[in-house]
Amino acid sequence: MSIKEEIWIEKYRPEKLDDIVGQDEIIRRLKSYVKTRNLPHLMFSGPPGVGKTAASISIVKEIFGEAWKNNFIELNASDERGIDIIRHKVKDFARMAPLGEADFKVIFLDEADALTNDAQSALRRTMERYSATTRFILSCNYSSKIIEPIQSRCAVYRFKPLSAEAVSKRIKFIAEQERLVVSDGGLSAIEYVASGDMRKAINALQAAALLGDKVDEETIYQITSTARPEEIRNFITTALKGDFPGARGMLDDLLLSKGLSGQDVVVQIHRAMLDLNIPDKEKVRLIDRIGEIDFRMTEGANERIQLEALLAYFALNASKSS
Repeated sequence: MSIKEEIWIEKYRPEKLDDIVGQDEIIRRLKSYVKTRNLPHLMFSGPPGVGKTAASISIVKEIFGEAWKNNFIELNASDERGIDIIRHKVKDFARMAPLGEADFKVIFLDEADALTNDAQSALRRTMERYSATTRFILSCNYSSKIIEPIQSRCAVYRFKPLSAEAVSKRIKFIAEQERLVVSDGGLSAIEYVASGDMRKAINALQAAALLGDKVDEETIYQITSTARPEEIRNFITTALKGDFPGARGMLDDLLLSKGLSGQDVVVQIHRAMLDLNIPDKEKVRLIDRIGEIDFRMTEGANERIQLEALLAYFALNASKSS
């Protein structure tokens, strides 16, 4: 199999806590558990692609060594959200004694915020009953969706979106391993596309690598169906100057030529709006309208009509900003 046919997010998944970038304070605290070979119940919350799963598996590998699979099970709660997954899979594994010389087993529940409230209540009782021999690691995007009794039983670690420097560091390492030449513009484009998500960054790099050994910004924006930041800024400023037909033409280019979805366009408009040189009061009013349009589209409104309504609002609030 060609090396470029492998899935790089799996190939370059961190094997040790030291390999995880951008979460230095959390990793430092997790290392103390490895050093003492003891572990409380843990809950990792944060956006996708920031190292939650990698940290969960890495800490188990470092505590148990080569035999880590004997006392570890990984379950994705989004596959089976109901109470049955707790009553059967989780409870059956929790009641078994640890194998070998291990003092406890580890159950890793990925996407735990997808569990129903009944399932979470059953999980709470299981955590209480088998706490002597079993530790739980819960991973979720939104900790607010986890019931309070479970949160109070866990040491909660909140992972932050990765910085541009952290993404750049890992991408440079992968490019060096794969003998790729990534231009400065290409690296900046990957950082922009990733938005703090390492999986997005690695997938973008691999997709670009399939087209050649040299990766530049044009390739990254093309294969990820992302508009350049300057295109979005021009699009917004054109509308803010009152040129609705011109902005509408740019919208056609984004939707039809570049293949962006309406949701993609709104997200990029929001990102660009924060950096525009316009009065704060006007910026607040425009961002409020962007949020309204995003909500309507999420609820199923026609994307094209909503985006044109947003442009019309920008044009009606034309300013002298550029």
